[in-house]
Amino acid sequence: MVATPAGSTAYNLSVQGPIIPIGTPLLALTPISPFRPSAGMARCCPTPRRHHRVLETDKRPVAAVADHAEVRSVRTVETRLERSIAMHLLFDPGHALDERILREQFGM
Repeated sequence: MVATPAGSTAYNLSVQGPIIPIGTPLLALTPISPFRPSAGMARCCPTPRRHHRVLETDKRPVAAVADHAEVRSVRTVETRLERSIAMHLLFDPGHALDERILREQFGM
């Protein structure tokens, strides 16, 4: 799974991926149902663009899903961090996301 900072607290977190602070130029790369699970398998990639090639596609069929769109029988996937997309977030001064992330990760 590849997750942006905005998406790191959803599905990525549910498969033991890292929470990435908003505004950080990182993507989380987290395996889903790995063959050999071990602690610390999730990685943060500082590269805003990544190219993934599926090996042995006939033995290991892969589907790529972005939000609600799914593509099956994928051979390659390119992911990138797109900064030109803007969104408006509501802000509650007593419940900032950055503060919640610190509490979740570090018990602060």
